[in-house]
Amino acid sequence: MNLESCPAALLGPAFKVLAEPNRLRILCALGEECRPVTDIIHATALPQTNVSFHLRILREAGLVRAERRGVFIYYCLPDPELLAILQSLQAWLKVHASLSNSQTQEDSVDESVSMTKRRVTSCG
Repeated sequence: MNLESCPAALLGPAFKVLAEPNRLRILCALGEECRPVTDIIHATALPQTNVSFHLRILREAGLVRAERRGVFIYYCLPDPELLAILQSLQAWLKVHASLSNSQTQEDSVDESVSMTKRRVTSCG
């Protein structure tokens, strides 16, 4: 992928919205069903004003849609694929975090060996 085809302009704003943990909690609480705000409040244990604030941002970003059903507004994912993408990203991060941790430990060992070699060569 070259710089011209990099999706940063498209993905950047979405990742910025998703960087807020409470917004991710709301998306996960929705799952594949449409839910009223009261259900989201109970599922996330967030205050109503906080949930409403984050739902507005998610709606403006196109990550949730609102449906009026009588006097209630239900929120849904625009496409269940979004949940699958988040789950795939989570699985990828778990795998790579464990690899990264083991690499960090190896780097730490390599660095201490390198420091020892430098001390030996600089002293001798």
